[in-house]
Amino acid sequence: MSIENARKYLESEGFDTSKIMEMDHSSATVGLAAEALGCEPGMIAKSLTFDVKGEPIMIVTAGDRRIDNAKYKAFFGAKAKMLTREEVSEKIGHDVGGVCPFGIKDGVKVYLDDSLRGYEYVYPACGSHNSAIKLSIPELEKLSHFTAWVEVTK
Repeated sequence: MSIENARKYLESEGFDTSKIMEMDHSSATVGLAAEALGCEPGMIAKSLTFDVKGEPIMIVTAGDRRIDNAKYKAFFGAKAKMLTREEVSEKIGHDVGGVCPFGIKDGVKVYLDDSLRGYEYVYPACGSHNSAIKLSIPELEKLSHFTAWVEVTK
């Protein structure tokens, strides 16, 4: 159902949803997605979800990056606290493995990490454990309705 939410959202933004790729195998992890798409892991736009002072947020990073706790705390003013699997579904609107910034619940702020800027195109999931879409960075900016660019990875 989550892929349908993402599809409806992208359609409402005027995006051609025929570009959504659905693979025969899982692309739920960076490694699986990179293998399925034939790209380097950094090109996978990984959506990480956190609780910041009681509010859910999403940070989209290059797939080969990890959160730098000191940078995260400096920017958000709180220790990095990832949402649990159950909280992700409830507070974001997608299940783990298909989390993306499209068709998410109202009020979830989306941040884009600077690690994405090194790529012309990236591949975020599209709401399911076996979907992805190829987007330019300007397309990702537009479609994610991001709040800000951040530098919170190492």
